[in-house]
Amino acid sequence: MNRKNFLSVIATAGAVLSTPNIFAAPLNAGLAKLKIPPYLKAGDLIGIASPASFITLKEIEPSVQLMENWGFKTEISSTVGKKDFTFGGTDEERAADFQQMLDNPAIKAIMCARGGYGFVRIIDKLNFTKFVANPKWLIGFSDITVLHNHINRNFNIATLHSKMCNSFPEDWLKAEPIQIETIVSIKKALSGEPMVYSAPSHADNRLGNTQGQLVGGNLSIVENMAGTISDLDTRGKILFLEDTGEYLYNIDRLFWNLKRTGKLAQLAGLIIGGFRLKPDDAGEEFGKTIYNIVTEKVSEHKYPVCFDFPVGHQKDNFALKCGITHQLQVSGQGSLLKSF
Repeated sequence: MNRKNFLSVIATAGAVLSTPNIFAAPLNAGLAKLKIPPYLKAGDLIGIASPASFITLKEIEPSVQLMENWGFKTEISSTVGKKDFTFGGTDEERAADFQQMLDNPAIKAIMCARGGYGFVRIIDKLNFTKFVANPKWLIGFSDITVLHNHINRNFNIATLHSKMCNSFPEDWLKAEPIQIETIVSIKKALSGEPMVYSAPSHADNRLGNTQGQLVGGNLSIVENMAGTISDLDTRGKILFLEDTGEYLYNIDRLFWNLKRTGKLAQLAGLIIGGFRLKPDDAGEEFGKTIYNIVTEKVSEHKYPVCFDFPVGHQKDNFALKCGITHQLQVSGQGSLLKSF
């Protein structure tokens, strides 16, 4: 190879290596438009699976009773009640169990009983061929962000980010109004009702009006999926994020990763939900808030930013349709998010 050609090759390689988000080429860019699973009607069957951490049959009883009161039928998977250390059964058991529910045409939605940790251990064992041919609603949050992002990235099918069985109140009559409202939002979303959410105004909000496909979930997991087949493509989308149990310095590190991998560069909008954080160790205070951290990372961009949105590891955790186009309005009076 002569010197001129060699330098040309090196220059091209350097350009590729310096491109942000190089590991997140949009796998779903060439797919057909977004698929929305059929909305549920009375008599439809909801499967309940435990694909991550373990949960007991007793713990899911309130959710089963309420969903059946809504008019749905339920089928409890074999992993509910199983325990393999922290998991709801072995990896093989949880994968086989979830696969059976994915493939069963009678099941119109699958609600994950709880999160915790474990879905990343089985995601690559699953075959989504029958699911893609006949989509159904997949429901959950937290650790289930792995599933939401994988489905969006690879198949462009809508899913439901929401509370799970372990978040249903034991006594519906004694539940707080916000608990009732957020649980009912699951039924509304599954039934195809229009969804409108609001958040109070905040001094650090960035005003604007935008629309785009809604994607996101747990910040730690969104960051952890970088460079994998489940990596989230955020370009032109409204990204929502939440997290729990982290120190502020680690939240800062996670947001630096999103910035450096290009995930914050071409958003349509950014929604920041609940962040239940560990207190700084005495003498090692980080000195920044979640508002400072986010504002710093997006300062060079112009899209609207909404803080304190009702999603996350908290009572006001509303059901959000991942993949569906939403309109986000951030004004001095607060924020509104509407699904199309």
